[in-house]
Amino acid sequence: MATIEPTPTVRANFAATQSPNRQNAVGRIGPWQLVRMLNESDLARVYLARPADAAGDQPPTYVLKVLRREWWRDPQAIEMQRRAAWLGRKVSHPHLLPVLSANVGQAPFYFVTPHLPGSSLATILEQAKSEQKQRLPLPVTLWIVRQVAEALAALHESAHMIHADVKPSNIIVSSDGHATLIDLGFAHTPTESQHWSSRPVVGTLSYIAPEVVTSSLAAEVSSDLYSLGVTLYEMITGSLPFVASAPDLLIRLHRESKPECVRHAVPQLPKPVASLVHRLLAKDPLRRPPSAMAIVEELMRLEIECFSQRAG
Repeated sequence: MATIEPTPTVRANFAATQSPNRQNAVGRIGPWQLVRMLNESDLARVYLARPADAAGDQPPTYVLKVLRREWWRDPQAIEMQRRAAWLGRKVSHPHLLPVLSANVGQAPFYFVTPHLPGSSLATILEQAKSEQKQRLPLPVTLWIVRQVAEALAALHESAHMIHADVKPSNIIVSSDGHATLIDLGFAHTPTESQHWSSRPVVGTLSYIAPEVVTSSLAAEVSSDLYSLGVTLYEMITGSLPFVASAPDLLIRLHRESKPECVRHAVPQLPKPVASLVHRLLAKDPLRRPPSAMAIVEELMRLEIECFSQRAG
């Protein structure tokens, strides 16, 4: 049974007066102490957690994602939580976030993952903009994207599932550059369809493939590759390929407009890298690279070439 959660004000005051390693629990769900809330969305709250029988000074090294109470009777929201928990256990890969424990048979619906050190790629990109820093070195950019492509290859080939929400906020990068793809809540098979308007996720439309928002709503493995291409474009140029003030305008741009050539923004970018970016962003899925693993292999070659050029 879920414990009543404290108000945001209480949480804020508590976090300000306690060190992370000595916080008392602010709540409890099942066998887990909820130490503090990390973030929340329309669908779920995410907490830093530790086992309920842990000592009060034991560092919280787990993350618990619980479906908000108002969704406990919504079949689609529950299924998303179950799907994420199932996939996180089924597919084991160094660049995919594993699920360690779950309660998705009855309320409260939650699952538990390791707490990853590092920051989201979205935060890293935003900090670079605000501090007017140069973008990540190109070899590092290619390395991060290659790791995400490896995670996608595991999902596509081992589970025959599409991630369906690849974007910088769903990529965690550690201080040593290790990248982990998270949030499997929207994952589905290519035969399923999920309308973009049913997604309470801010920012998804900026990365969504054009075929996903057509009348047929047909998402494919290559739809993930398009989203990865948008992410790569943003990492290289510092901006999205398409920006609009309204969802319908943004959708139209993804479906009909050609993005500015990435080398216009970064003239020194090697042509093979620019070629990969624009192939990933092809409107026609058949014109994109054939698979995530093909992208991995191409990125490995490009990383070596970029390092060689820098060394020269």
